[in-house]
Amino acid sequence: MSSAAQYQLHDLLYLMARLRDPDGGCPWDLQQDFASIVPHTLEEAYEVADTIEREDFAHLPSELGDLLFQVVYYSQLGHEQQMFDFSTVVHSITEKLVRRHPHVFPTGELYDTKQTASLNTEQIKERWEEIKQQERAEQAPVDQAVSVLDDIPLNLPALSRALKIQKRASNVGFDWNSLSPVLDKVEEELQEVRAAIASGEAAAISDELGDLLFATVNVARHLKVNPETALRAANIKFSQRFQYVEQQAQAQGMAISDCTEAQLDALWNLAKQRLRTPQHE
Repeated sequence: MSSAAQYQLHDLLYLMARLRDPDGGCPWDLQQDFASIVPHTLEEAYEVADTIEREDFAHLPSELGDLLFQVVYYSQLGHEQQMFDFSTVVHSITEKLVRRHPHVFPTGELYDTKQTASLNTEQIKERWEEIKQQERAEQAPVDQAVSVLDDIPLNLPALSRALKIQKRASNVGFDWNSLSPVLDKVEEELQEVRAAIASGEAAAISDELGDLLFATVNVARHLKVNPETALRAANIKFSQRFQYVEQQAQAQGMAISDCTEAQLDALWNLAKQRLRTPQHE
C-alpha cells in the first residue's frame, strides 16, 4: 500500500480471516478458541490502562489496536461457528447504547434530530440503572427471581467486583447515608481480624480479612475513590520507595537482607522524603 493510505477496519477483519484460514493461515491462530484467548484479552486491557496511567499517549493507539484485535478475534470465532460476527457485535452495542441514552435519543432512533438533554448527571445515572434493571428482568427466566447483582461477572478483579456489588446495593437503598458508620465498620472488621488471628484458625483469618477488604472498598466508594486505581497507585509508590531503599543499601555496601530493622526504617523514611508525592500522605 502507498505511504499515504492507511489500513481500515475491513482490512483488519480480512487479516483475521486469513490468520484463521485452514489453507495457509497461522498454525498458532488456528489452534485458538474462545477460552484460550481470554488471558490475552485481560492482558491487553491492562496494558491499555497502564499506558493511560503513564500518560504514554504516543503508544496508546497501538495498545488500543491490540485490544480491538481481541474483539475481532472473538468475532471471527463466532463467525466460524455460525453464532455471530463482527457486525453482530457492532449492532448489539449500538442498539444497547441508544436504548440506554433516552435523554440523547428520545425516539430510540440513532439518526433522529438532535435534542438538548434536560437531565443532570445524577438523573442520567439513575435512569441508566433503571434501564439495566429492566434489561435484566427481561433476560431472566420466567420462574426466576431477578437480583440487581445477577449480571456482575465473577471473574472481575476482586476490588472492582466489590465496588460494583456495593454500588448496585446502594442504588436500591441498601447503604449508609454518611461516612461515619462506614469507617466504624472498618474498625469493627479490624477487631474481628485480630480475634481471628488470636484463634489461630486459618479459615477464620482469611474470612475476616476478606470482610475487612470489602469494608475498605466501601470507604473508597463513599469517598468517590476507585479502589483499584488507588491500590495501583500505592503499588507504584511502594515499588519506587523500595527500589530507592535497595539502591541506598547497595551504595552502603549492604544487601537488604543484611540490614537491621532500624536501618531499614531509616532508609524507608529517607525514601519517603526524597520521593514524596505532591498529594498529602
